[in-house]
Amino acid sequence: MIRHRQSILAFAFLGLMTGAASADVIKVGVIGTMSGPYALFGQNFKMGIDAWVAEHGNKVGSHEVEFVYKDEESPNPAKSKALAQELIVKDKVQYLAGVYFTPNAMAIAPLLEESKTPLVVMNAATSAIVEKSPYIVRTSFTMWQNTVPAANVAFKNGAKKVAIAVSDYGPGIDAEAAFKKTFETAGGAVVEAIRIPLATTDFSPIMQRIKNSGADTIFTFLPSGPPTLGFVKAYIDNGLKAGGVKLMSTGDVVTEPDLPTIGDSGIGILSTYHYSVSHDSPENRAFLASIQKGGGKLDDVTMTSVAAYDGARLIYKMIEATDGKRDPEKALAAVKGMKWVSPRGPVSIDPATRHIRQNVYLRSVEKVDGKLINKESQTFDAQPDWALSKE
Repeated sequence: MIRHRQSILAFAFLGLMTGAASADVIKVGVIGTMSGPYALFGQNFKMGIDAWVAEHGNKVGSHEVEFVYKDEESPNPAKSKALAQELIVKDKVQYLAGVYFTPNAMAIAPLLEESKTPLVVMNAATSAIVEKSPYIVRTSFTMWQNTVPAANVAFKNGAKKVAIAVSDYGPGIDAEAAFKKTFETAGGAVVEAIRIPLATTDFSPIMQRIKNSGADTIFTFLPSGPPTLGFVKAYIDNGLKAGGVKLMSTGDVVTEPDLPTIGDSGIGILSTYHYSVSHDSPENRAFLASIQKGGGKLDDVTMTSVAAYDGARLIYKMIEATDGKRDPEKALAAVKGMKWVSPRGPVSIDPATRHIRQNVYLRSVEKVDGKLINKESQTFDAQPDWALSKE
């Protein structure tokens, strides 16, 4: 039965490849968390893409570009693979994009070469994703990219004993490995390492383990959404912040939409990340103005919006380079080494890894004009994915 299904899919993919070389409408399938507990981040995919289209139109040359959205809701590899198959076979998309969770991206990867479909990853952050297919390019970030600066900052700021607490799946394991290697190489000690199931809602036992470890600093990563808010509140409510235990995280843990709920108790929490709504640049101001013009609210903007905005730029470039033809090798060649100034700062696509190089910023939660923001104080220029880079 499985072999028969694969044969049907292969036949359908072959039909796509041997059909008309160029079409009036180029369809792009976007798989994102459009509903459920992570809905804000899927909706940000659409906000970012809509901002790009509003600025640049819905045509590349003579080709109209149409974005088709599918809802992945949660980490569900089987569902995401089925959605990708539906988009490729039924909707006849020429490109895939989006994908919030790493397991979902991994499940989609085997379909890409067979169907000649490039995938632009706009969030999923495990380093190994780009190694699963030469047809994958990423415009978001990876955990190694954002975590190596965090470990360096923690050591420089005097941390001696760190407890690491991360979600128990690909990005969390990457974050743990990146922090541990960097911090211990610098001379620090990791006294506790906790992997937290994704479904965890009660973080008090974890805070007790951290207290018992004698750590002076916590490093954490959890996927942006309900878990991050729960973790930060537990850190505050269980007295670790008041007791002088510092919290260092990637920016996923203190996204701007969560700051009002965290409240003033979050002031001073440090994070390293590639984008903040408060990033001060003309490109970011123009980007946020486009989002507002399209009906989006600044208080809802997250990192996935800028990844989607830049991802749409890559898709337009690939369509231009191929004149609308289904030619993934030529499409990917056109964006390798590409450089531009994003709303997050100067970026480029590493031709060796197909992953985005970008600045990573040290930020602290601060109150400015009565509003909590992630205020940038230091820039780590042109960070690669340290797990993949040969530097």
